[in-house]
This record gives sequence, structure tokens and C-alpha cells, in this order.
Amino acid sequence: MNATTTTSPFTIWSLLKISRPANLVILAFAQLMTAHFLVETTRMGVPVLQDINLYLIILSTVIIAAAGYMINDYYDVKIDYVNKPNEVIIGRSMKRRVAIFFHTILNLSGVGIALLVSPRVAIITFLASFLLWLYSNQLKRLPFVGNFTVALLTGASIWLVGYYYQQSELLVLTYAIFAFFLNLIREIIKDIEDRQGDRKHGCKTLPIVIGFRKTKRVIFFIAIAFVCAILVVTFKINNPQLFYYFGMLSLLFFFFMYKIYIADRKAHFTQLSLLSKLLMLTGILSMGFL
Repeated sequence: MNATTTTSPFTIWSLLKISRPANLVILAFAQLMTAHFLVETTRMGVPVLQDINLYLIILSTVIIAAAGYMINDYYDVKIDYVNKPNEVIIGRSMKRRVAIFFHTILNLSGVGIALLVSPRVAIITFLASFLLWLYSNQLKRLPFVGNFTVALLTGASIWLVGYYYQQSELLVLTYAIFAFFLNLIREIIKDIEDRQGDRKHGCKTLPIVIGFRKTKRVIFFIAIAFVCAILVVTFKINNPQLFYYFGMLSLLFFFFMYKIYIADRKAHFTQLSLLSKLLMLTGILSMGFL
């Protein structure tokens, strides 16, 4: 199907949908929870929720992430026609040049808002926007590199809050590691789910390069590294409550890994992608009990 032959009028809904509002809400919620429960106050002793810079950081992060989703759909339009034809927006309700225009505006706005907070936050935000473009343009089509990049940026969004306020940095790092590994697994799951369209358009993702079953082994290796990393940092923090909540989370995580073990159809991996979001949300909520 030719993407240019079915264009319908541009709508605000198409702009919202392409920005993945549910994912953006989770991202903003994660940063807000990190600030409230793990940082609590600014370096001047002011409650962090009263600091305008926190909301500027969240707004900047959300805007950059929305731009990232947009450019990803821009480059993946042919692949999406194979993997999820009913969800394609660019070329239907949004022209390609409109997508590029909004992507540019969002990136400039995101970096500009970050600059209001501090130059170092602006530099991190600019690097994130560049990596998201590079991911969509090149890295996504390479085995593991693209997965690693997106997971790193997800973890960095949580780490950024602790970095700016320079408080509870080790505790924030624990949750950043949690977000990194869980999203790394999720990104690989999405590659398994989308391998039909990726193969057709020359992508070299892990499931295509090393095969479906070996990719599942990679996921289990990452899961082991994930558990080890969390244990090391948790023991270093030596917070009994953290042991308790990550212990509870481990039950859901082991169920998640079992579902990966038995999964062999696209529908199974679609469910696993949703389950990984639930794991992430559960992890974020655990901050409130520390």
C-alpha cells in the first residue's frame, strides 16, 4: 500500500495518538514519583513539589519523548503498514512534512524549556533528542544497539531527577536500573513481535539476525543481569523496605519471564509488551512505600 494515496485531513487526535499519550503519562508520573518520594526537597530545603524546575524538567522530558515517537513513526511507516496497518497515522491523517515540522518544533521546545532549568539539563535533553532521532533513522535497524539506546534513555529520564537535585542518587539509580533493564527486555520483545515487517524492509534486529529462540535466551541473560544489578545496589543501600518491595515485585517478574518462556505467537508478545508496562507501573508505585 502506498502511504501517500490514503491521506485524510489532519486532526488534533492524530497528533495526540502519534505521541503515545499513555506512555507519556507513565513517564511524567515516574519522574514525579521519583521527585516526591526519593528526592523530597531541593538543595535549598524547599519541598521539591513546590519547585517550578521539577515541572519544567518533566515537561521537557515529555515533549522530547513525544518528538521521539513522532520521528520513529515517520521512519517506520512502511514497516508499520506490515506490522500494524490499522494504526498507521503518517501518510493517512498526517502528512510526512507535517510530522517533520512538529518533530522539529517539539525538539526545539523541549531543549529550550530544559535550558530554563540549567545548561547541564539542556545538554542532556539535547543529547536525548539526538539519540532518539539517530535511533529512528539508523540504530533501530541494528541488532541490540537500538534496544539498548531506548532502554538507556528511559532509565536516564528517572536518573535525571536525582542528578539535578543531587539527592538520594543511589536510590534513584536503583529505579533507573530497574527502568533500563525492564525496557531493554520490552524493546527486544517488540522486535520479536514486529519481525515480519522488519525482515521485509531489511532491518537487522536480534530476532532476524540470531533467530527467535536465541533471542529469547538473550532476554533470559538480560533478566539474570537485571536481578544481579538490582541486588547489588539494594544491598549497598541496605533499606529493608526496598528488599521487601523488590521481593514482591520479583514474583510478578518471574511470572513475566515464564510467559516469555512459553510465548511463541505474535499475540503472546503483544500481551508481554503490555505486561512489561504493568511491571514498570508497579515498580514506580513502590516508591511511595519507601
